[in-house]
Amino acid sequence: MDAVDRQIVSLLRANGRASYAELARTVGLSAPSVHERVSKLEAGGVILGYHAAVDRAAVGEAVTALVGVFESDVEADEDLVESLRRMPEITDCFYVAGEEAFLLRVRVEDIAALERVVAAISRIRGVARTRTTVVLSSRWEDRHA
Repeated sequence: MDAVDRQIVSLLRANGRASYAELARTVGLSAPSVHERVSKLEAGGVILGYHAAVDRAAVGEAVTALVGVFESDVEADEDLVESLRRMPEITDCFYVAGEEAFLLRVRVEDIAALERVVAAISRIRGVARTRTTVVLSSRWEDRHA
C-alpha cells in the first residue's frame, strides 16, 4: 500500500458510497485507475466490505453493554468462541489480556433482553463468570470505520 492507497482507504472509510470519479478527483488519478486500486485493495483483503451506519435504537438495539467473560476451562476455548459467535446480540468479540479472556460488545432492545443474553452467556460451557458494564451513552463509535 502506498500513500494513494491509504488516502483511498481513508476516503472510503468516511464515505463507502463515494464514486470512483469522486475518489479520483480527490486523489488526483483517473476513475479507472482508482477502480483498479480499489479492486486490488478488496482482493488483497485490505477492504473487507462496506456497511450502512444505522441508528441503533431504530433497529431495536437501544442498549449496549460490554460483557467480560472469565473462562473456567481453557481447553474449551474454540467451542466457547463458536457458541458466542452463534449469538446475534454479540456484535464484537475481543480476546484480551487481563482477568477476562474475552470482552464482548452486546447490543439489545432493552435491559430485560440484556439480562437474558448475559444469562445465556453464563450457561455456555467454559464460562466461569461474566462482568457486565452497561453503556449509558456513546461519545463516539467506529471512529475510523
